[in-house]
Amino acid sequence: MKQEELRRRADEDDELYERFGRHLEGKHRGAFVAIASDGRTIIDSDQIRALEQAISAFGSGSFAFRKIGSRALRRWRTRFWSLAIDSPASRFSSRC
Repeated sequence: MKQEELRRRADEDDELYERFGRHLEGKHRGAFVAIASDGRTIIDSDQIRALEQAISAFGSGSFAFRKIGSRALRRWRTRFWSLAIDSPASRFSSRC
């Protein structure tokens, strides 16, 4: 994937978080949120469980994924494009 496409997707993820995730910081700080392009969210304190639920509900590569309210991860932006590895734990860590 070209750098321009990665940048565009990262910007889209930022916008999704600002529109649909930022208000969660007061109540769910430290949990993980997956945000679909239509604003649907999945929130869970377990990153692997949140990721698995999001892939099941939204499909791989079609959501933003963040730790709610984390300053260290605020600039860390990712999209889970195609996850070919079978293990949920290794799928998550392979993108970190």
